[in-house]
Amino acid sequence: MASYESFASVYDIFMDNIPYDEWCEYLHALLLKYGAADGLVLELGCGTGEMTERLAGLGYDMIGVDSSMEMLEVAQEKRQASGHDILYLLQDMREFELYGTVRAVVSVCDTMNYVTDAEDLVRVFSLVSNYLDPGGVFIFDLNTVRTYRELGDAVIAENRDECSFIWENWYDAKTHINEYDLTLFIRQENGLYGKYEETHYQRAYEPAEVCGALERAGLKLEAVFDAFTEDAPRPDSGRLYFVAREQQKMGSFSAGQEK
Repeated sequence: MASYESFASVYDIFMDNIPYDEWCEYLHALLLKYGAADGLVLELGCGTGEMTERLAGLGYDMIGVDSSMEMLEVAQEKRQASGHDILYLLQDMREFELYGTVRAVVSVCDTMNYVTDAEDLVRVFSLVSNYLDPGGVFIFDLNTVRTYRELGDAVIAENRDECSFIWENWYDAKTHINEYDLTLFIRQENGLYGKYEETHYQRAYEPAEVCGALERAGLKLEAVFDAFTEDAPRPDSGRLYFVAREQQKMGSFSAGQEK
């Protein structure tokens, strides 16, 4: 899984075109729709804390999990500036641990695509189920196969005053693995530019694969949406949002009430 070691320091610069406020508004609407108006919320793959901060601003008690210390260092700087009471944990989401259960788990910005092994995806979903409150909700997005197929073998470059990058991309249609090599040129305090290289891997999943993994993990699928709408997925959908619910503890809780 990607570490974002060098990229962390300039990540927000290159992501300044992402409409985080609109994305948060959409995510918040889904949380409300599926019964998570407040309480503890975990964000898996929180990165530099852009979404975590916004959800904290809406009144949620936020926990952020990420496997990159460098990304979390940036997130902690934002927490210090905002004053939000956010707990950040340096953990791999394939084996994360919490102190108790949470009302909801969210994961956005194609974080789940970084889980490149199908069995690991089931493992992540199983942990989510384990740490959700009875009937708690899990909302996450995924880039579609179409997105990676259209990106294909490509070279992308961007130049800024503080930094520049070259993105070399390859997509294997047989394995559904997307690889991209990042070459970063980041301006140092002395005015010179340092060169850094990272390789990242993502996997494209068909919706049926994701639904099967959720079922194996004991989660009940509630809905699949074309991103930022409540419409059904289309053949040209580039990103999908999945909504699932914890059902195993919910069943035990309901049975206990009946007694």
